[in-house]
Amino acid sequence: METSNSSNQEPGGLKVMIIGPAHPLRGGGITTFNERLARQFQNEGHQTSIYSFSLQYPGFLFPGKSQYTDRPAPADLDIHTRINSVNPFNWLLVGHEIKKQKPDIVVVRYWIPLMGPCLGTILRIIKKNNHTRIICIADNIVPHEKRFGDKPFTQYFIKPVDAFITMSEKVLSDLRIFTKTKKAVLIPHPLYDNFGQKISKAAAREKLAIDNKQKIILFFGFIRKYKGLDILLDAMKILKDTTRPIADCRLLIAGEFYEDRTLYDEQIERLDIRDRLILHTDFIPDEEVKNYFCAADVVIQPYRNATQSGVTPLAYHFEIPMIVTDVGGLPAMVPDNKVGLVADVSAASLAAKIQEYFEKGENHFLPHLVEEKKKFSWTKMAETILELANSQ
Repeated sequence: METSNSSNQEPGGLKVMIIGPAHPLRGGGITTFNERLARQFQNEGHQTSIYSFSLQYPGFLFPGKSQYTDRPAPADLDIHTRINSVNPFNWLLVGHEIKKQKPDIVVVRYWIPLMGPCLGTILRIIKKNNHTRIICIADNIVPHEKRFGDKPFTQYFIKPVDAFITMSEKVLSDLRIFTKTKKAVLIPHPLYDNFGQKISKAAAREKLAIDNKQKIILFFGFIRKYKGLDILLDAMKILKDTTRPIADCRLLIAGEFYEDRTLYDEQIERLDIRDRLILHTDFIPDEEVKNYFCAADVVIQPYRNATQSGVTPLAYHFEIPMIVTDVGGLPAMVPDNKVGLVADVSAASLAAKIQEYFEKGENHFLPHLVEEKKKFSWTKMAETILELANSQ
């Protein structure tokens, strides 16, 4: 299947191709990132297209309810739904198809070693045109959830790549396990500015039927083990039982379960905290994202481990302070006691930081957050990709 949408790109400029998830895939942050980056290149006058997946994951490997969205395709983007991640014959066809087009730059996303054989093969074929420069934006090199074949798949992928961009020190360090010599640059994750403008807290809460008097902590995104929701639930129990409880405090959980929810339901019942939770555990469409962030007093990321997070740039965009754990690239993106608070990976520490946040109030954090968000631009990301391509 191929879907090619008419685009508004101008003639001239470089020919840039992005390889990675895009519409109609519901890939969450990576899909959103790829489409926003394509628009940035188009806005700068480059001929831009995206090569996405006709099959990203076999059904039995996909943890959510559906891989696809029912939203209309973006009319301003040129998206080719072509890559089958498990069909080697498809890899050869797509590789030769892109090779013949001779893009000046291919920007390829790498987020899971499962994609290593597919993407590594396609890139090897593209390189044979002796023209295209391949720049990888690496979301992860060492995955959160390890599987058989991770190391050889990643080694295979890395070989044809000319240079890398990482968005956290952790990923940059992991990359150096596999290659000491290839050029790599650390660039902060740009802000997601394509989810609409900030709305008032009262308006957002009206849409979600949330009481204006409640203090709302937002956990947002796909629910997976490494994101530590179970630790946060334990923290909510501590807050409920404390001698100084936070009045009308609720945890808003917004996002689809990407693992068995039974353990979480059993934990909630065991802790007797259902009255402290607001559960919106279906997939959150793009047009509703702003309601959840703007309804929140604080965004919390209780991750066990992390590289970077797409939730952080969303919180920056909507100017909502954060509480994060001291793992991966999260503390670097959320300076402690300025943009938010940094906790240890424990229920006791999370509970203490939640208490501290509401004691200090959002006005303590907002001035720092507004200043810090100026660092994270799409212009800088596109500029770095072009520089890396030209330096090869």
